[in-house]
Amino acid sequence: MRIRVHYPRHAWSLGVFFLASSFDRAMKKLEQSLDFLQRHEEKLWFWGVDRAEDMGFSAEFLREVGMKLDKRTEFPRKSATLTVAPERTVPAFALGPMRRGLAESVESPRTANAAD
Repeated sequence: MRIRVHYPRHAWSLGVFFLASSFDRAMKKLEQSLDFLQRHEEKLWFWGVDRAEDMGFSAEFLREVGMKLDKRTEFPRKSATLTVAPERTVPAFALGPMRRGLAESVESPRTANAAD
């Protein structure tokens, strides 16, 4: 799952991704990732922008929680958007549209293969 976070405080964006073996694990990891990205905004910004020459630290910091830096510049056109206030927990109902979108994207390839 790819996540692009925009931090308005510093007008900075960070792209990360993680892999999950099932839909339920992807949703659980998404919740954990959003929480982590909110709580560590300042640290990620400091090591990602102010200390960009030491980007290895940011990558290691993310790797500890199961995420990796996403260096791709293009982002899928069909994606879910979520706006969350800094340092606030993500309400479960806000993830509903993301859950449905992910379920549809996971289900689509199976439907096409079933027709073959």
